[in-house]
Amino acid sequence: MLRRSSNNFFMNFANNSKMNIIFALRGGPLSVSQIIEKVKEEQSAVSHNLRKLAGCKILHVEKSGKERIYSLNKDTVLPMLKLAEKHVKKHCFMKVKK
Repeated sequence: MLRRSSNNFFMNFANNSKMNIIFALRGGPLSVSQIIEKVKEEQSAVSHNLRKLAGCKILHVEKSGKERIYSLNKDTVLPMLKLAEKHVKKHCFMKVKK
């Protein structure tokens, strides 16, 4: 069961549209309309991806009146993104072919 849950978790990070949402939220909490504006995707696709990300607790959702405000999980996801960024800077560089 853990392996299946882990696969579901990591599949969120393997999806370009979901990663665009995650990167948009690195700057801070956003409403659905703000996310749509930043990622330049259709509302239905963004809403679908937000449900998947929130279902896996990658995102925190807070209601503000009629709006939902989304933010990244500060306890686990933000530290993981910082660690991944550190790894990429150190190990994942592109060599230019001459």
